[in-house]
Amino acid sequence: MGCSELAGYKVLSFDKISSTQTYAHDMIAQGKASDHMVIVAAAQYAGRGRYRRKWVSHHGNLYASFIFNSVERDPRLSYAVAVAIAETLISYGVSPLIKWPNDILVNNAKISGVLIEYAGRFVIVGVGINVHTNPTVAEYKTTRIDEYADVEVTDVMSRLVKNLDKFINADFDSVRKRWMELAAGLNKLVKYRGEMVELIGVNDNGALVVRRGPEYLLVHGDEISM
Repeated sequence: MGCSELAGYKVLSFDKISSTQTYAHDMIAQGKASDHMVIVAAAQYAGRGRYRRKWVSHHGNLYASFIFNSVERDPRLSYAVAVAIAETLISYGVSPLIKWPNDILVNNAKISGVLIEYAGRFVIVGVGINVHTNPTVAEYKTTRIDEYADVEVTDVMSRLVKNLDKFINADFDSVRKRWMELAAGLNKLVKYRGEMVELIGVNDNGALVVRRGPEYLLVHGDEISM
């Protein structure tokens, strides 16, 4: 394990561990976690996404779990994180779209995913970004940054940290505006509780706004799919 500082973050780095997200949970449970701590691994042998789905985690990509103080759950956080990742990719000349709830796409292929979990007085923001390798997944297409730009994982991490701090601390109106500019499926039909509705936008509290005929609804979490 290596320990270093990066732009105000305490970074614990590993060549290979089971999961940065699991390690972050363990640090919190043991009372060893602190605000602005990040667990980074060059590879994971039990990486996971939402619903404990396997996240294939070979060497060559960015796998990180950021720990922040959080006194309560905030649905607006996921928008700030998604925009931060998208802006990091844009800085390399890549053109991403944000797919609700937690995927970043380039040319309709997944390049990044996010897993946000709350534990005690902390929130853990898990981020995976394909930099030099992209897994073959039966359910969807994948891609990586170096198909579009010459890049190193360490540089991606540096840019990501700056963008996370920028957008997590930004006024939500500006985050929401940028998210809507980058959102896949906006003003298109999405599935909500078995029926098709139009995705309109995001309200002040981080709820999605959808339209079902003349009726406008507020939607949270996994209630919609694309």
